[in-house]
Amino acid sequence: MSRPRNPAALAAEVLASFWLLPAVCAVGAVAAAIGLSVLELHLDLPVEWLLPGGPAGARSLLSSIITAMISFTALVFSITVVALQLASSQYSPRVLRTFLQDRTIQATLGTFVATFLFAMVVLAALPARDEQRLPELSLAVSMSLVLGSSGMFIYYLHHITTVMRVSHIIASIGAQTRRTIERHLPDDEHPPLRVTGDVVQVLPAPVPGMVTDVDVARLARLAREHGCAISVVPTPGDFVVAGAPLFRAHRCPGDEPRPLPADRAARTVTIGVERTPGQDVGFGFRQLADIAERALSPASNDVTTATRAVQEAHDLLRRLATRPERARTVRDDDGTVRVQVNSLPFDTYLAMIVDDVRATAGPQPRITRLLDALLDDLYAVALPTHRPAIRRRMPHG
Repeated sequence: MSRPRNPAALAAEVLASFWLLPAVCAVGAVAAAIGLSVLELHLDLPVEWLLPGGPAGARSLLSSIITAMISFTALVFSITVVALQLASSQYSPRVLRTFLQDRTIQATLGTFVATFLFAMVVLAALPARDEQRLPELSLAVSMSLVLGSSGMFIYYLHHITTVMRVSHIIASIGAQTRRTIERHLPDDEHPPLRVTGDVVQVLPAPVPGMVTDVDVARLARLAREHGCAISVVPTPGDFVVAGAPLFRAHRCPGDEPRPLPADRAARTVTIGVERTPGQDVGFGFRQLADIAERALSPASNDVTTATRAVQEAHDLLRRLATRPERARTVRDDDGTVRVQVNSLPFDTYLAMIVDDVRATAGPQPRITRLLDALLDDLYAVALPTHRPAIRRRMPHG
């Protein structure tokens, strides 16, 4: 059985995919080369002065460009693969998505592929006889693309050495998690609401996997059509086994609930093979905890990296400590809750950073002092509902 995916999550996955930008560059290069060659041959543009020479010289030039760009593309791809391997082994396998979504890496590969394909199409469009007119403008554009690719390659080397630094990786994880917090855990003044009606139907998960995305708008429309409220049992980031409860349909006051179609409900949730940061706030904390734990392992013994990861997590925990625990909900105009998607409790985020890192650090004084200071600061700003979880982890109780 195929994994269910909602259309919004599928579109976001395509937009963030590694192949999209290089593919757009490749298609655009082929279209531009064909269009420019046809334009030159039919309109007789006065551009002979741009790149004089015969068909033999043009073929030699384009062949050199094609060969060089193949080598450049192979080199960039090799460097990227090595960077991914180093990041996976040194920091965490879960940080690979940061590199795959990097637009500079995608744009570099796209530029090289575009230059290669543009030159190939122009080479195929060259006239066979010396007396025929050459597509000088297309040749000039090919040379311009080579110059642009050379500059892109230099910038790529600078960029890849920058993003490979652990501080940049940690900062990127923090920035991504902050965006997720602001989008899905807003600090609004509305009182937390939950679905309270009796459960009238339970829909199981069709396949096992990680819950990565819930389309609450489509789920709310489905709930209104069938006169019920729907609660999503797992939170984004949870693993659900096939057959386990995925949705619960609840009775709404004044409505007579009708059975939910399992196939339509399943299409509102994306179940994947790995966690993604889109709606999963805990994914960022898991990445930071992994980096800190790996840095504190005997094989690495890099306390500075662990310290930087805990510091980034401190900022994220401080933001959550001032927000009440609330589920994502969709309500009707009269306040009736139609959809509820639970979020992880603050205690879980705190456990990932404080408990896991402290257990790995052991008696390391720098980490111990940092975690104690983190708890003191959180206790000072946290809402009363979060303070018991913080107090349990403080050294003085």
